Amino acid sequence: MAGRARGPVNSPPAFWDASAVVPLCVNEKHSASAGSFLRQYRMVVWWGTSVEIAGALARLLRMSLLSHAEWLQAHRIASFFAREWTEVSPSDGLRTRAGQVVGKYDLRAADAFQLAAALEWSDGSPAGKIFLSADRRLLEAALLSGFDALSL
Repeated sequence: MAGRARGPVNSPPAFWDASAVVPLCVNEKHSASAGSFLRQYRMVVWWGTSVEIAGALARLLRMSLLSHAEWLQAHRIASFFAREWTEVSPSDGLRTRAGQVVGKYDLRAADAFQLAAALEWSDGSPAGKIFLSADRRLLEAALLSGFDALSL
């Protein structure tokens, strides 16, 4: 596990999908709501989140939606969060759960790992736990799994 993402000292944790973290690294349409959630909830993420963020930032650079300087700054911000967040590590149980999730919901494999990691973090009891994402399908699956899923 990594450290704790900044926010109020007594703020509750929430599971952050990569699509909820990227808007904290770049200026985009969900940045304001992501910033608001950051002031309310500590970050818990899946082990592969840093790779998903790197992929999203590389895609934005390739699409010329970020300059090289903006890409570097976004990587610095992402690295800061990676030092601060709590991370759900991979395990055989998580892989099994992701296989079940991908069969139950209309999710890509990476999103199935996100939801499985959130379920691991919640000890299989997601009621009352917050799940943050900008991905509609993943939010729907999180809601159906019992999370209080909040959209950016």
